[in-house]
Amino acid sequence: MRLPTRLPVPLASAAFTWQEAFDAGISRQRWRHPTLDSPSRGIRNPDTGGTANLQEMVRPFTVITPFSAASHATAFVLWEFPGFLPGTNKPAIHISRPDSMAIPRRKGVTGHVGQFFDDEIANLNGLLITSRARTWLDCSRKMTIDEITVVADHLLRLPRPEFEGRSEPFCTMEELEDMLDRHKGTPGIRKARLALEQARVGSDSAPETRLRLALVRTGLPEPEVNVPTELGFGVVRQPDLGYREHRVAVEYEGEGHSDPAQIVRDIEREEDFSRAGWILVRISKRHMANEAGSAIAKVRSALISRGWSPN
Repeated sequence: MRLPTRLPVPLASAAFTWQEAFDAGISRQRWRHPTLDSPSRGIRNPDTGGTANLQEMVRPFTVITPFSAASHATAFVLWEFPGFLPGTNKPAIHISRPDSMAIPRRKGVTGHVGQFFDDEIANLNGLLITSRARTWLDCSRKMTIDEITVVADHLLRLPRPEFEGRSEPFCTMEELEDMLDRHKGTPGIRKARLALEQARVGSDSAPETRLRLALVRTGLPEPEVNVPTELGFGVVRQPDLGYREHRVAVEYEGEGHSDPAQIVRDIEREEDFSRAGWILVRISKRHMANEAGSAIAKVRSALISRGWSPN
């Protein structure tokens, strides 16, 4: 087989449409060459050696379908939302258009239509995509209330500028409430409202949110979330979950806590709480099994030892 001519940059490194190929001077013969994969009509994929990312794969589908944007499960993954959404591992690309237009129908696409306000479509490095708040609402239909809450907590979390390069949360409570008010009656909105009622500003991770929800659901008092706490001697600690009235702190320790340097910091943290007369309850992934039964028991025991009693 005759070797194909080399594709011009940037078509050699990412999927492209027929119009983009034509504008770049690619011949029909080159367009039809078997070394180019055809995921859908009017789109070609070069052999990138497996380096193409999801955003590069999705972009041509939104370009070739007028007035469309990546949405639903595809937007969920592109925005790097935490939480569990069924279907995110399926290969279909989710595309949305205004409900005044035909639903997108093409190979490799799951199409949607709906009502969109101007601020519900964002630009992610050149890719049109539903905004974070709109994606949260769109995906709520297929998620549990707790998992919708996990995403809401992620959107509401106050960032740490020194680590993240941003100083504002992705969304405010008012913005999420407004999203629900705009789209009354949309599938999943009742679950989203219930999730927003139990969402809180401050949670740093999905496990922290799941732990908080599990504790409250079983009748334990609601903890404060990541509140800086004065322990005396000029020491301030910020427990994941805290009960200042009872001097009980709860920390969820993920995989990063096995790092030697982190182990040293964890010991220092526990010593600080102990010196101040606090109980530090350390929770790991294994405590969250079976509906967080072990985690709940540990926190309950610590609270009872400090005088708390269930009603």
